[in-house]
Amino acid sequence: MSTPTTNNNRILENQSDDEDKVLDLTLRPKTWNQYIGQERIKKNLKIILTAAQKRKEVPEHLLFYGGSGLGKTTISRIFAKEMGANLHIATGPSIEKIGDLASILTNLSDGDILFLDECHRINRVCEEYLYPAMEEFKLNIILGKGPMARIMDMKLNRFTLIGATTRVALLSSPLRNRFGAIFQMDYYNNEELEKIIQNSAEILGIEIEPSAKKIIAQRARFTPRVVNRLLKRVRDWAQVEGEGVITEKIAKSALDFLEIDNLGLETGDRRVIETIIKKFNGGPVGVQSLAAASNEDKDAILDIYEPYLMQLGFIQRTPRGRIAEKSAYEHLGIKYTGTQNLL
Repeated sequence: MSTPTTNNNRILENQSDDEDKVLDLTLRPKTWNQYIGQERIKKNLKIILTAAQKRKEVPEHLLFYGGSGLGKTTISRIFAKEMGANLHIATGPSIEKIGDLASILTNLSDGDILFLDECHRINRVCEEYLYPAMEEFKLNIILGKGPMARIMDMKLNRFTLIGATTRVALLSSPLRNRFGAIFQMDYYNNEELEKIIQNSAEILGIEIEPSAKKIIAQRARFTPRVVNRLLKRVRDWAQVEGEGVITEKIAKSALDFLEIDNLGLETGDRRVIETIIKKFNGGPVGVQSLAAASNEDKDAILDIYEPYLMQLGFIQRTPRGRIAEKSAYEHLGIKYTGTQNLL
């Protein structure tokens, strides 16, 4: 039986093929009961929605922030469905001109929801036009230039803006303050991830042992999106190298083959830590220097590696740069000397 092959791209960064895109949509929960985790946020959203419906108003604008893959888009879809509203999806980088924003806002019907992903990356000029749209449901368009310029107020239908961002610190204060409720998406614990694995396995028609669920959950970086991706890759391994059943042995061998260790660290994660330890004596080191020395993209370090490594307590971010903690040395089997350049 032939052995599956992998490429050099990280599993977290791979672009899904058409089959995976369809599966991702299939695996997404569609009701509050199906959505596992984030209980505090779900309770708050239910209250906001119920109160708005009783007043016959549109809900306040909402902002979700947290790491990639924690369910910001999914929970927004469920909110829209429970509200009985149409959901329109846009991304911050796609809104480059005033005309782009005007086209999106004027096509919203009364009570619609606009989901703006990566809202911290919206063009700053467009962002200022968004303020009156959020507060007064109107768009102030400037016609002409110079002394002949005039402002035209364009009335908009009532809508709810749901913003999502992985970098809330980059969100401007004026925009952040216009959201009526702000929620931080929490990382998931292993028990919640095992429930997600079980639900996904049932949808995909996969037989999986309880011990195998534990192994996949432990290596899923506390993230639902990652746990579903790992489950699909382990499923492939089970069908090629096994008998279609995901056993503990199959799960371990598949994840080891993908070079994902028992804490979910991949090659890139380990490279970042090793660079801090071996090339910078444990730190501190700035992100630009770290990116150059590790041959990794700066944004990848900030958005993918660093949040998880900090969550594990492997690195510390200080005003002078990143410092590797003792636990990182121990995980990589490197002797900790305690001689790093501490603040």
